[in-house]
Amino acid sequence: MKHPYLPKLLFLLLFVCAGFTSALAQTGSVSGRIVDEKNQGLPGVTVLISGTTLGTSTNSDGQYSIQNVPAGPQTIVASFVGFTTMRRPVTVAAGQNSTVDVNLVENTTLLNEAVVVAYGTQRRQDVTGAVSQISEKEFVKGQVTNPEQLVQGKVAGLQVTTGGAPGAGSEIRIRGGSSLNASNDPLIVIDGVPVDNIGVKGASNPLALINPNDIESISVLKDASSTAIYGSRGSNGVIIVTTKRGLQGEKLRVSASTNYSISEAADYVDVLNGPEFRALVNARGTASQKAALGTSNTDWQKAIYRTANTSDNNVSLMGSIANVPVRVSGGYLYQEGLLKRNDLKRYSGSVGVSPRLLNDNLKVDLNLRASQIENNFSNQGAVNSAVFFDPTQPITNSGAEYAPFGGYFEVLDGSGNLNILAPRNPVSAINQRNDRSTVNRSIGNAQLDYKLPFLSGLSANLNLGFDVQRGKGTIDVPKTAGTDFNRGGVKQQYRQDLNNKLLETLLKYNREIGSTKFDVLGGYSWQEFQNKNYNFDDLRADGTLFQPANKTYDNKTDFQDQYNLVSFFGRANVNIKDRYLFTGTFRADGTSRFANNKWGYFPSASVAWRLKGEDFLKDSKIISEFKLRLGYGQTGQQDVGINYYPALPFYTQGVRSSSYVIGGKPVTTLRPDFYSADLKWETTTTYNAGLDYGFFDGRVYGAVDVYQRDTDDLINEVFVAAGSYPSNGGLLNVGSLTNRGVEVITTVDAIKGEKFNLTVSGNATFNRNEITKLTTSDDIERIDFLTGGINNFDGVGNGDIQVNSVDYQAQSFFPYQQVYGTDGKPLEGVFVDRDGDGSITVADRYRYKSPRPTAILGFSSNMSYGKASLAFTLRSNIGNYVYNNIRSRSLYVPTSGYNRNSTPEVLVTGFTTSSDRQILSDYYIENGSFLRMQNITLGYDFGSLVKENSNLSLSFAVQNAFLITKYSGLDPEIANGIDNTVYPRPRTYTLGLNFGF
Repeated sequence: MKHPYLPKLLFLLLFVCAGFTSALAQTGSVSGRIVDEKNQGLPGVTVLISGTTLGTSTNSDGQYSIQNVPAGPQTIVASFVGFTTMRRPVTVAAGQNSTVDVNLVENTTLLNEAVVVAYGTQRRQDVTGAVSQISEKEFVKGQVTNPEQLVQGKVAGLQVTTGGAPGAGSEIRIRGGSSLNASNDPLIVIDGVPVDNIGVKGASNPLALINPNDIESISVLKDASSTAIYGSRGSNGVIIVTTKRGLQGEKLRVSASTNYSISEAADYVDVLNGPEFRALVNARGTASQKAALGTSNTDWQKAIYRTANTSDNNVSLMGSIANVPVRVSGGYLYQEGLLKRNDLKRYSGSVGVSPRLLNDNLKVDLNLRASQIENNFSNQGAVNSAVFFDPTQPITNSGAEYAPFGGYFEVLDGSGNLNILAPRNPVSAINQRNDRSTVNRSIGNAQLDYKLPFLSGLSANLNLGFDVQRGKGTIDVPKTAGTDFNRGGVKQQYRQDLNNKLLETLLKYNREIGSTKFDVLGGYSWQEFQNKNYNFDDLRADGTLFQPANKTYDNKTDFQDQYNLVSFFGRANVNIKDRYLFTGTFRADGTSRFANNKWGYFPSASVAWRLKGEDFLKDSKIISEFKLRLGYGQTGQQDVGINYYPALPFYTQGVRSSSYVIGGKPVTTLRPDFYSADLKWETTTTYNAGLDYGFFDGRVYGAVDVYQRDTDDLINEVFVAAGSYPSNGGLLNVGSLTNRGVEVITTVDAIKGEKFNLTVSGNATFNRNEITKLTTSDDIERIDFLTGGINNFDGVGNGDIQVNSVDYQAQSFFPYQQVYGTDGKPLEGVFVDRDGDGSITVADRYRYKSPRPTAILGFSSNMSYGKASLAFTLRSNIGNYVYNNIRSRSLYVPTSGYNRNSTPEVLVTGFTTSSDRQILSDYYIENGSFLRMQNITLGYDFGSLVKENSNLSLSFAVQNAFLITKYSGLDPEIANGIDNTVYPRPRTYTLGLNFGF
């Protein structure tokens, strides 16, 4: 068989090889030493050949060497954190070495530091939007298993609320969020790949699949002038994650780290112990309740919690192989949860290769990272049961009546069956449940950037990326478990596949005319999201169907949803004399989620005036930086979770329990879903004014931003009139809201000496959220939507304690106003008649406080003396309120034949009646302001103990060291503001060892 293309391929290979041979023959080398103002060598300085990616970093004595430098005039660029970047010309002779020594001068304003922004980088002094970048040096230390924890408390305007379980999801909010029913999560971009916010089944937190040790920096884009280029996905801000990679010419270096942690419960919910509970029952209980008392003294919370161990091990190889930058890493994490039988294993690996071809005109970046997480989930319902289970009962009982429950004590009724009103044994709930999952994720991309030969400054960029997630798991509960005894146990499977594909093409053009610099780009983006779910029958522990079916299922049915985004975007930056800065962006997005309004258009513009460059400030000894920024822009929102088709008509098969009997057999029906063909984007308009400042030669620097974000056409879940739509409610563009706020960040290099250095940094965020409209018509003054479900017991159904109302913050509390007696104690069932109609009705509920903090504060410090270092991070929320659902359930209700524990609250109020109104009292809404010591880390760098240019360091860290709050519950930091027993945050002690050579 002939292969006509082979001669062409061989010719191309010979041409490339000849080009490489010619290039190698016309190269030389550059070496030298980088020193500070005291002529001492600076280790770790980045040294590059300008206009190329040839480079290296200095050794412990400040020396460097760069090989294969093209002959001819070149420019050496030396940069180091805390110093002014220096440029030195050099003429390289073929086959010879040129020596260039450089003196670096301190400049802590970091104006020349490269800041990662959308589709590229900018000098910090050229940024016109509200962008914060946190590098590896500033990350939170200690046991950090999820990437978002690295910047917790570090960025003004960013609020990260994490859970206590291994791999638990986090709520991430930038400037308060811009939606009610659509997503409030920011867009996350990992090495140029925008990922989906939908989590895969089996993983509590999709970000937990990314190894934090691979991350070099995290940039947070907060205003529309910096996020509008992401269009429909930028309304809630953007987080850009940049991972580590090698540098050309850098020597290969191996780094290894191991961390061992011990975690314990920082506190327990305060409940009555055995003797206290017996006294309560004997004083207030019925005869059957007294008879139901046991003789044990069981601390159920301590029975389900444990001291947990964690081991986190990582190794990486970084540098150049055959002059090709390479980084390879691998990691293994084993993390136990506080709750028994709860653990996580993560295996992770990454490969990054960055060859430079065709005389460095073609830059290639290949990135691949993969991870596997094995979860062992414990029954988190046990957390709630442990608070309310009878402390006078034993964990196990050898009586014959408890044999059907695996020998665990359970509350039975008079017939020997489970009492369905009583809580279940929490230890049994944990031990008699096997809930495991395996999740795999792979993220990768290939970027090619080619300098076009026919026009200087013009380059083309192609980015091909993917994000693939696979989640599957099983839940097995034997029929002896009290939690599922009545249904004969549980045998369930689940599986989900998520596929995210990306294709982006860009043209970039850079030009400098006199004192004016132009930076223009334009591009096209295509992204496809696929969500495939597998349906499995709901089985009992013995494998039989829990719900009888009218037909045979093969237990392998599946369905796939998909949506696509097509975008065109552009950006232009103009820099005049390094003083007058202009940025304009535009993006057009088309989505398959919508029918009649597929396209959205999102512009932005921002300007900045760098006054420090003006003559009247240029020579100032006090002011080292002063820049004013002003920005405007619009972004969109179309992310409504897993509902990929909200604008298209669909039918859903009814559940088996709601079927019609036809011919003696149950038949399920098809039911129309709610849809609106006119559904369109939410639109958020942002106004931002900022000030970047620096004083005393950059020893004090920071930024202040004032903003307003107006969101219109909210994608809202609303009820509609009968007959107007296929069902009584669904997603429509209804309403608007506003976020206004101020952000302040300040860093002070308080002491900079030969041995002792001290840097402190603080940030503050003040945000006010307000709903401005919740109707489709201006003629309707007010409409309220209840939200925030809470739990009750003993025959009283669930209620809603929060409401969305015009002129108030979203999810404001909506209680009855409690009446108090002369002794200061609340009167049971007595509330203020606020409308004065002589009776207590729903109309007497009022809007009271909000779970949203009025201020979010962060404070951190880094101190070093010689080779020793000390760092800490403090976080605080002020003005956030919490509905304490533990206290609202702390009453002693006379029952028949069983007892339910309570907190000491029951001894204060003496409440004995469970009612819908009492549980909605404002008496249970507490101030949740707090100050948390997030992390304290003590370290020591031993230096080169093993061999030259190696390093060995040891660290000890404490996370969640202390919590100061007036809140009476376990922890006031709750994302939705409702405390109904959550997995506690542990206090963790970590010993870490790092070694590199």
